[in-house]
Amino acid sequence: MKLGSAGVALALLTSSCCIALPPNKEHKERVVDVKLSNKEHDLNGEHNADYDHDAFMGKEAGEFEDLTPEESRKRLGMIVDKIDKDHDLFVTEQELQQWIQYVQKKYVLEDTDRMWKDHELDGGALSWDSYRKRTYGYEYDPDEEQDFAEMVKRDERKFKQADQDGDGKLTKEEFAAFLHPEEHDHMKDIVVLETMEDIDKDKDGKISLEEYIADIYDPEEDDDDEHDDNGGDENHDGVPDWVDSEREQFVLFRDKNRDGHLDPDEVGHWIIPESYENSITEAKHLTMVSDQDGDGKLTKQEILDKYDVFVGSQATDFGDALNRHDEF
Repeated sequence: MKLGSAGVALALLTSSCCIALPPNKEHKERVVDVKLSNKEHDLNGEHNADYDHDAFMGKEAGEFEDLTPEESRKRLGMIVDKIDKDHDLFVTEQELQQWIQYVQKKYVLEDTDRMWKDHELDGGALSWDSYRKRTYGYEYDPDEEQDFAEMVKRDERKFKQADQDGDGKLTKEEFAAFLHPEEHDHMKDIVVLETMEDIDKDKDGKISLEEYIADIYDPEEDDDDEHDDNGGDENHDGVPDWVDSEREQFVLFRDKNRDGHLDPDEVGHWIIPESYENSITEAKHLTMVSDQDGDGKLTKQEILDKYDVFVGSQATDFGDALNRHDEF
């Protein structure tokens, strides 16, 4: 199962409706992760400071160093200056929300930077011909022609969709959409289409329960070590319990119109859930607990006074990202 040579980096969404999770890595990678933290949002009836820390610092929140409160405030102040996009000396909920989204998607920017440097540019942009030659080479094995042609076709289709101005070349921003279409609204139809093409084996334009399960579970591979480590209990037919749970997910949650199939809209709801709701909620929370004068926006001093809410707690100490503020 391929989503194109550039790859579509998707992660597993863990939702409140999930009953069990399959160990199949490729199936899990179809779904966009929209969580701000693996921590519980509320703990013992109170807002969890660790959740705030993860939401504000992103992936860097997992690495820590001991910092004094004074040093933490100093380095947090440097980040606040970056959050204040319009440099009006206030941080609004929208600016805070955009920051939270940014740190959660920082991997996209890093991956784009890395891949962008690997290509030969024409006037600061990347042409399809240049990308194709660099990715697939000038020649290929005739025995692999069919698979090769399909991969090239899918990449070219995605390239054209990412090329918003239609000039036949991708800017760096457009290239980011090409590499990570799941993160860009104008590319989501491509993500859904490629998923449909991969799973819809009979090519009837919809995904049956059988096709959905086949994408997750191959009985012939069930004895592999990976499945032994993760598969868990089995039912009376020797099928892992998580497969039955996924059948329930399909019937109760995925198949919204209860027609026994997933259409493109239902596939879209499955693999690309609403992505910004959590960041809005967290931005409102951080503003509420830090806004001392109640004017609906934060000064740098108000944020620094609540540095423990933004960048640490007794359980987490202070975020390593404060030590690498120049990367933001």
